[in-house]
Amino acid sequence: MVTGIIFAAVVVGILGILIGVFLGVASEKFKVEVDEKEILVRAELPGNNCGGCGFAGCDALAKAIAAGQADVGACPVGGAPVAEKISAIMGVAGGASEKKVAFVRCKGTCDKTKVQYNYYGIDDCKKVSVVPGSGEKACAVGCMGYGSCVKACAFDAIHVVDGVAVVDKEKCVACGKCVASCPNNLIELVPYKAEHLVRCSNHQKGKDVKAVCDSGCIACTMCTKQCEFDAIHMVNNLAVIDYEKCTNCGKCAAKCPVKVIV
Repeated sequence: MVTGIIFAAVVVGILGILIGVFLGVASEKFKVEVDEKEILVRAELPGNNCGGCGFAGCDALAKAIAAGQADVGACPVGGAPVAEKISAIMGVAGGASEKKVAFVRCKGTCDKTKVQYNYYGIDDCKKVSVVPGSGEKACAVGCMGYGSCVKACAFDAIHVVDGVAVVDKEKCVACGKCVASCPNNLIELVPYKAEHLVRCSNHQKGKDVKAVCDSGCIACTMCTKQCEFDAIHMVNNLAVIDYEKCTNCGKCAAKCPVKVIV
């Protein structure tokens, strides 16, 4: 009995040694060489894996940066501080990285936009977009207010307030998930410093806009006439601001009769 136990223990021990040797040889033979810079870059990335950089996650971005296939400032969550650290690792100049935030181009709150019918169903903008009329609101290009962008945001930076999605600038990291989730393409990334933005995306003529919303751009051109810096123009019946030229003087917003520039 005792002899059998000892024999079994010896066999198990020998097998353990053989397996250990085999695994050691295999690990050396099949190991994947990892660039040291890739490891260092990955250590500086925040680890949110939000995909805002355009890559599958932080591991993929680190590999791309180390290989010179992505910019050192590609991480929207880390921003300038992380870009500076990665620049030092890669031995390149980081360059100026302008902070951006998401912005919803719609002001059609419940009291401003007309209602065409009462919708009862799943609260998801993409699903509602295939419903006739694209939901309750008469403006087919405005914010539906069903919160697909809210569900997409991992940073609690966007919420539906009075029927329209609103972004918290201080929480937003410009990952772009909300931008991709909006079926009406209402959300864009704008400079954090921009203080005047057009909250409308309707390209219809003025009378058609007013028929569906009291806060839509009516293409009156009063804003363009006020700007001394050539920073705002009417493009296909909609006011568009050039953030590179805009000085945030506020004259366009003050003159807008429908107060769509905020």
